[in-house]
Amino acid sequence: MKYKKTVLACYMGYVIQAIVNNYAALLLVTFQKEYLLSMTEMTLLITVNFVVQLLMDLASAFFIDKIGYRASAVLAHIAAAAGLGGLTFFPVLTADAFTGLLGAVICYAAGGGLLEVLISPIIEALPLENKEKHMSLLHSFYCWGHMAVVLLSTIFFAVFGIQQWRILTWLWVLLSALNIILFVDCPIFPLISKGEKGDSLSSLFHKPVFWPLILMMVCSGASNNGISQWLSAFLEGTLAVPKNVGDLTGTMAYAMLMGLSRVMYAKCSEKIELKKAILYSSLGCVMAYLLISIPQAPLLNILGCSLCGFSVGLLWPGTFSIASSAMRQGGTLLFALLALAGDIGCAAGPGLVGAVTGRYGGDMKLGILAGSLFPIIMLLCILYGNIKKIWKVRKENEI
Repeated sequence: MKYKKTVLACYMGYVIQAIVNNYAALLLVTFQKEYLLSMTEMTLLITVNFVVQLLMDLASAFFIDKIGYRASAVLAHIAAAAGLGGLTFFPVLTADAFTGLLGAVICYAAGGGLLEVLISPIIEALPLENKEKHMSLLHSFYCWGHMAVVLLSTIFFAVFGIQQWRILTWLWVLLSALNIILFVDCPIFPLISKGEKGDSLSSLFHKPVFWPLILMMVCSGASNNGISQWLSAFLEGTLAVPKNVGDLTGTMAYAMLMGLSRVMYAKCSEKIELKKAILYSSLGCVMAYLLISIPQAPLLNILGCSLCGFSVGLLWPGTFSIASSAMRQGGTLLFALLALAGDIGCAAGPGLVGAVTGRYGGDMKLGILAGSLFPIIMLLCILYGNIKKIWKVRKENEI
């Protein structure tokens, strides 16, 4: 492939975003013991990570085009590396350990949020055939990164002990630093050709296709996180699966199947229309939510978790691809708004599941049943688009 170095850099960019989003979560108990953190402080670390990424999604739309994609990618990796490395030494440089950890989280969250906005349009701008294939394959690397973080960290801690977490952290920092070298030298193309003007915020808002796509991005993030964020607690608390078994087989299997679905679509994207693939994925996701929440049969519930991982895989990158082809002048602003909508969904999904679970005495199955609202809306959006298309063709034939 002519642009192999650019594609590799983007793949690694998503692996680094997976490290940013998932590595510190594996160390929360360690931080609690080592730095005497309260539950409120640990929760705040997770919340701040999400909020900073949301803010970066929005802010990046106004400076990426000014400083360029290459400079922005390098800046994102520097922030991610500084934040990850900061986990090891910020707590000893600040007045209290929590402030130091919070500063580290803000740094790597800014890098992660920037990467989320950057990577997809860099691939989209490359002069490659079958963009849907490359977009789906690109997003699978977030899943492989998530799996690698869980598996390699588990192995490292088992061999060397959890007290050596700082060494592993610096290995992740090194990976971020190495990817900077790739981005400094790889070919990068503008998303909008020179001399052309991208859509403004107002013009995007006035396009009829924009709001359904934003709603689809919200539902994509919510459908995924509604299960993934509660998966470990569901397996351990509701189904009584031992935690280490649940984390390795449940969480890793979910990530693996999500990545597998993206790779499979990349392999057969020329044979299957993207909208049809998303339609079937949305239907599968609705079925998965119902399979998790309704039967009083643990094996069927676990099967539903696996089906959910496979079915949500295409929703996020597929919506990106549809939006990019439908609004070619959307530019960086479009991708930033799509990422923002997706992240809102990533909070709304687990938020609804948690709220309903708490409201009904800790019954997580009821919470997950409520969470099925998001894949149902996703399914309706695709069906609505298909019905409009059929109706348009019918009217044209009548004329």
